[in-house]
Amino acid sequence: FLSCCCVIEEGSQKQADDLGAQFTDIFIKEPENVTLILTLLEEFDFHVRWPGVKLLTALLKNQSSQVQGIILVSPMGVSRLMDLLADSREVIRNDGLLLLQQLTKGNAAIQKIVAFENAFERLLDIIAEEGTSDGGIVVEDCLLLLLNLLKNNSSNQNFFKEGSYIQRMKPWFEVGDDNSGWSAQKVTNLHLMLQLVRVMVSPVNSPGATSSCQRCMHQCGLLQQLCSILMATGVPADILTETINTVSEVIRGCQANQDYFSSVNAPSNPPRPAIVVLLMSMVNERQPFVLRCAVLYCFQCFLYRNQKGQAEIVATLLPSTIDANSISAGQLLCGGLFSADSLSNWCAAVALAHALQDNLIQKEQLLRVQLATSLGNPPVSLLQQCTNILSQGSKVQTRVGLLILLCTWISSCPIAVTHFLHNQDNVPFLTGQISENLGEDERLVQGLCALLLGICIYHNDNSLENYTKEKLKQLIEKRIGKENFVEKLGFISKHELYSRAAQKPQPAFSSVEQMLFDHEFTKLVKELEGLITKAVHKSSEEEKKEEEVKKTLEQHDSIVTQYKELIREQDAQINELKDQVSSMASQNEQMQVTIAQQLLQIQQQKDQYNILKLKLGSDSQQPSNQSEEAQINSLQLKEEVEELQQQCSQLQSQLTERDTLIAGLKLERIQAIEAVAEGPENPELLKELESLKSKVESQTAEIGQLQAEKAELLKKVESVASDPALPADVGQINEQEKRLTVQNAEVEKFKEEMKSLSESRTSLEQQLATANSTVAILQTEKNRLLQEVIESKKEQDDLLMLLADQDQKILTLKNKLKDLGEPIEDEDELDSKDQFDDEEEEEYEDDNE
Repeated sequence: FLSCCCVIEEGSQKQADDLGAQFTDIFIKEPENVTLILTLLEEFDFHVRWPGVKLLTALLKNQSSQVQGIILVSPMGVSRLMDLLADSREVIRNDGLLLLQQLTKGNAAIQKIVAFENAFERLLDIIAEEGTSDGGIVVEDCLLLLLNLLKNNSSNQNFFKEGSYIQRMKPWFEVGDDNSGWSAQKVTNLHLMLQLVRVMVSPVNSPGATSSCQRCMHQCGLLQQLCSILMATGVPADILTETINTVSEVIRGCQANQDYFSSVNAPSNPPRPAIVVLLMSMVNERQPFVLRCAVLYCFQCFLYRNQKGQAEIVATLLPSTIDANSISAGQLLCGGLFSADSLSNWCAAVALAHALQDNLIQKEQLLRVQLATSLGNPPVSLLQQCTNILSQGSKVQTRVGLLILLCTWISSCPIAVTHFLHNQDNVPFLTGQISENLGEDERLVQGLCALLLGICIYHNDNSLENYTKEKLKQLIEKRIGKENFVEKLGFISKHELYSRAAQKPQPAFSSVEQMLFDHEFTKLVKELEGLITKAVHKSSEEEKKEEEVKKTLEQHDSIVTQYKELIREQDAQINELKDQVSSMASQNEQMQVTIAQQLLQIQQQKDQYNILKLKLGSDSQQPSNQSEEAQINSLQLKEEVEELQQQCSQLQSQLTERDTLIAGLKLERIQAIEAVAEGPENPELLKELESLKSKVESQTAEIGQLQAEKAELLKKVESVASDPALPADVGQINEQEKRLTVQNAEVEKFKEEMKSLSESRTSLEQQLATANSTVAILQTEKNRLLQEVIESKKEQDDLLMLLADQDQKILTLKNKLKDLGEPIEDEDELDSKDQFDDEEEEEYEDDNE
């Protein structure tokens, strides 16, 4: 009876929903109806506003996308709905939260508008007012709305981070010492809060946004708060599991956060690292399945791109660092690797594989690990013990975990491949597993065995004579067959759980039996599958040719690298020369300013000389009987001549400074030309040097003109000084003339040096052109060799196609001969027959002798 009532209620509810959807379609056919509701929401009257909120919520539930489109194009539509959060009446505010939840579902444009309408600030204020995690259903509604705004919306996530809202999340996770009473609402609220943190640092976000949020969470203390929940007692199991997953993504790929997490200790006596405590839960079969998966994910995130953490984990396994008085992470992983629980075997193997991921040093270090299997027996290496357990035929999950560990371990590590092949039993075991016809459950094991054997071929350094690349390929061809081997290798990527594990880093398994693949291992399979297939099908001649081509390309690459380094050095020299040119240009400007000042001073001296000349002319026309006035004028004229001589001496000192400046320019010019001799041909730099040269020549011309003017001025002074009415002091003027002659000689010498430098620059330009032509010839030679390689590969492919067609034709002819009843001998029989005939001929020849 009760079941019948439930069916009737479900049917009536479905009928009501269908009827509501029909009414909604009729109502929104006129968009003005929705606009009218939005207008009515501005009314403060409770009896108008509250029913409008309920009606609009129902419309969004029935026809979400259509109503969202109408509200989006409505002027101030979203703003009117955001005003509901500021309503003092809690009923309208709470129903407004439900309305905004429906409005923001799956519409990024509306989500952005709501976020920029100050939604984050209002929602966080409401959460704080309602008591954060201890709050009621209103807190849950606010958190759900925040999830709608932030999930898969990078713009809102960036706005949330830039607005310093991550810092306001820290008080949410302040859990006290008394954790005995956890209400169902508090558990729900904390779940949503942890999901909000994970949304900000999800691996699917852009790496830059994720790393910035991770740093912010560490700086504001949010990561420390989450780790305190992790190590607290009395926390519900589901909250603890979600906290572990949240901490995992907060530290994933962030070195600072990973370092902090490695320093966290559990409040035990003696204190133990949090990593060790978590690993104890992972290898404990009595712990919940979801908790063990979360711990594995946390350990993987701790080691993700963390070579320092990988070294610390591997170091706990090495003989020199083992402490018998404490439990280490390495001991727990070894214990889980060889326990009776298959899930512990798989988790420990995958965790240890992450300690070796993309780390060649730790792969080689792990080869040193020795294990004591039993009393009286010598220790064996960890690699050997893994292969021993693999050959004993344990559960499928255990063997898959061990094969994942072995493939990760020896991949890209030729030394580990040599250690693996050194055991004479490993290769026969792998070939036996691959060649057998087993059931569906064993197909994955066969594929992983094929992958392991393929890695032994691809990363083989041919150091073992019995197991070189060529001999392993011959073994595959004889005992397995190349096509069969490739088919078995393809079983891995065709498995139904492979694609699920490849989607995201977090292990998402609904049952223990589904734990077969790891996310990082799927990347390795995708990378190696094609490479191993090509390596198996290649012949020895092709490999030799490829090695020769590879060596040739490496030689060319080395030459190109040398030229690149040379070009970098020359670029640096060019930049230095540009700096020198700029400094020389500034000095040139200063010199021009100095010349202008000197010209101005000379003009002033000319003007004074003209005034003096006029005075002398007026004095000569006065009568001779005015002796007193003549004496006074002669004294004044003598003072003016002395002043003129002082100005000439100042001009001479300025010319001396200019001579030193010209000498500095000469030195810098020589250095610049020498640097250009070592650098490449740079047209811009040459233009700048040409312009500098022209400037120097113009300055030289100006100097010559200035010297001419100075000579003319000195002549005039001489003429004034030769006047018997004036005192004569020609000694200084003669000395200045001598110095001027010396300066003219230096200027001529400077011109000759500039001419020689120009000639040396021309020769250097020719040398640079020769070097550039050599580079072009080498580049052309490299392109030609690459083209020959491509053509040879194409010819090989054509030959392979022709051989395949010929084999097919031979097979067709054989079948036709069989159909006609003609006897056909196999190739093996023909070879044996030929060998037998050769032996008979040799015996016959011996008898004749």
